[in-house]
Amino acid sequence: MIMRRIIIVFSLLVCCVTTSGQTSRSEIYEQKYDLLVSKFGPAGVGVETVLDNWEKVDSTNVRLMLARFELLFEKSRSTKVVSRSEKKYLGMEPLLTLKDSTGVDIYYYQESEFDDALYGQAVQALDKAIGTWPDKLDLRFVKANAYIAYEKESPDMALAYLVDLAALDAMRNRPWTYGGEDVSEDFFAGALQEYCYTFFNIGTDSSMNAFRSLSEVMLEHYPENPGFLNNIGSYHLSKADYKTARKCYSKVLKKHPDDLVAIKNSLIIARRTKDLKFEKKCLGWMVRYGEETDKAAAQARLSALEKER
Repeated sequence: MIMRRIIIVFSLLVCCVTTSGQTSRSEIYEQKYDLLVSKFGPAGVGVETVLDNWEKVDSTNVRLMLARFELLFEKSRSTKVVSRSEKKYLGMEPLLTLKDSTGVDIYYYQESEFDDALYGQAVQALDKAIGTWPDKLDLRFVKANAYIAYEKESPDMALAYLVDLAALDAMRNRPWTYGGEDVSEDFFAGALQEYCYTFFNIGTDSSMNAFRSLSEVMLEHYPENPGFLNNIGSYHLSKADYKTARKCYSKVLKKHPDDLVAIKNSLIIARRTKDLKFEKKCLGWMVRYGEETDKAAAQARLSALEKER
């Protein structure tokens, strides 16, 4: 009996030492990885070897799994400089602006291209990480970002992925984690709003449709969130459908009379449609709820309109 107890205790000690050793070795590889990335980037010299050795001692480490994705993603991507006549391209500001022989401005942008095979491997590595750590919202956002970078002007896969993510969020009975901490529903809604902004800023017909579609889906899940209804109004405003846009902003202002996005865009509609009565109403809202500079400008315009009567 005594010998058996000694064997059991010894076995537990071996187990503890082994686990401690694994943790220590994992941390060493993490430190090596961080050092190499700081010098050579996520796909630099020696990075893949460190990841292969790291995986042997700690294969489900989330940092390792994300590093594997970053390695493959970076290897799949190359960049080139393209010239455009537009002052903004895919939401990017130009790297350089030069004039052609006629004096017209030509804008230069850095654009990414991808090797499909390596990109596919990167997404597979990320899917493995998500399957291992399904509650980590960080990883799911990394995948959405990868889709957006790959698809550029036509974010169809990114839209479908985010719509599915919103549906999954609606069915969950436990919180997501982000940065190692639990996050609220407000955090999730705010993050998806950022993706709406991203689609809007890309500015193509396809991305604008994605902007509208994601906003409509999120409004179904978060009917009390005025941001998504404002988005739908902004989509129609961009299409010069002032009647529909005004209806959207009116719905927002009915529940949230101090919503500055709805007030400012309503004011834009009033001026574009030359509706002085509606403009005065919007200016009154701005005087009441706007920031100090906006209040002053609105009051000055309102006073000028009153004098013209």
